[in-house]
Amino acid sequence: MSSVASSTTTPASTSTSTASAGSALITSTGIGSGLNISAIVSSLTTAYGAGQQSQITTQQTALQAQVSAYGTFSSAVSTLQTTLSALETPSALAGYSASVADKTIASATATSAAVAGTYSLAVQNLATPQTLTSAAPVASADSAVGFGTLSISVGNNTSNIVIDSSSDTLSNIVSAINGAVDNPGVTASIITTADGARLVLSGTATGSANTITVSASGGDGGLAALTYSPTGTANGLNQTQAAQNANFTLNGYAATSTSNVVTGAITGVTVDLSGASAEITPATTPPTYTPTTLTVAPDTSGAQTSIGTFITALNGVLTSIQSLTSYNATTQTAGPLLGNATLEAFQNQLESILDAVTTSPGTNGANSLASIGIAANTQGTFDSNSTTLGNALTTNLAAVGKLLGGTNGIATQINTLVTQYIEPGGLLSTVTNGLQSGLTNLTTEQTALNANLATYAATLTTQYNAMDSAVALLKQTQTYLTAEFDPNASTSSSASTASSLGTGTLSTG
Repeated sequence: MSSVASSTTTPASTSTSTASAGSALITSTGIGSGLNISAIVSSLTTAYGAGQQSQITTQQTALQAQVSAYGTFSSAVSTLQTTLSALETPSALAGYSASVADKTIASATATSAAVAGTYSLAVQNLATPQTLTSAAPVASADSAVGFGTLSISVGNNTSNIVIDSSSDTLSNIVSAINGAVDNPGVTASIITTADGARLVLSGTATGSANTITVSASGGDGGLAALTYSPTGTANGLNQTQAAQNANFTLNGYAATSTSNVVTGAITGVTVDLSGASAEITPATTPPTYTPTTLTVAPDTSGAQTSIGTFITALNGVLTSIQSLTSYNATTQTAGPLLGNATLEAFQNQLESILDAVTTSPGTNGANSLASIGIAANTQGTFDSNSTTLGNALTTNLAAVGKLLGGTNGIATQINTLVTQYIEPGGLLSTVTNGLQSGLTNLTTEQTALNANLATYAATLTTQYNAMDSAVALLKQTQTYLTAEFDPNASTSSSASTASSLGTGTLSTG
């Protein structure tokens, strides 16, 4: 009896010991049950959040595609806007060129203010600056000249240059003149010839008004050798070139200029004189000179380039809209902005401007893009007929400029439209900000979902680990009971237990 009673209490004791041992020894998930708990938890967690995750991912992909699409459209529209400035001002589009037949006499350029015509040009003499050279040479550049004050005047500007006795050599005087902060408009240099070194003063500006006067005062009197007065008779400097205006004729009428770059003689034309015309022989009194021809003509090359650049950019916008709002029936793929009201509104307004026919006076037949050779093609973009456009620019340049530019010009209207869309705070900015806000909200939702899934996964892991521990305890109880009630399995069980103890994975207590 005693033996039986003792025997009946042993399993409970053993079970308690086994539970304690099992709890202490199971340290990795799934060991007790043989299940891959990590994989199970991962799969269940993924399935648990799949619906919401799919929704977030789909919305993010769609919004990101729209942001990128609006960026593409905005870039194309901005490129178009950069081409409009050359077309908005009619006078800027209406260019002219100027040329001179005898390029040794002069060259010429013209602005949009010029008027086509031909002119007879003859150049009597070029405008020159005055040059003075000292009459008496000194031995060398390092020879002393004298000290005191040199006063140099050009027109109404005067500089008083003090030369002291320690720096009275010719080279030092030259440096003092060139370095004067209030230099009136002369440069000083030295020429050295067989008989010695001489000072050369040259005016920096042409024209008879820029004569040079040099006077000396104080000192030892040596600077008198460097003085000059246009009316003086005892000058130390000789005039080797007079300051004079350019003298020329236009269509036989005399004209003069203080500079060789003549800007006011012909409206909108700058003439750069470079040489004197040949004197006609036999000589006459006064002398006459062989004229050359100066021609001012419309220059359509600049206008054609500007219009061509505009058409290329315009087609870029239209192609962008087509791509972003397209639908491929074969692949059943839609563009990211298919059916988008913003792009449709822009396209409708743009086409309205491009298709308009102006009724303003003075168009001379240039009343629409089609009338100057710019028309829509079957691809939904625009082509330019170079012959028609060239003829329109040659015969009606002002009218073409008025069609494209001015207050109601096509380029002006397009610029107004484009500005509404791409300016800061404009339509595209508002739409893009809305899309970015949506992406921000989705990021917040994703963060919340990730936290929820982490909590869910942790809960599942705890539950599966508890199950795993319970299964391990049941297996150990099974092993004990088998050993108690099946003597034949005792040895095998003991060996198994010993083996388990040796590996540190199981204990029967």
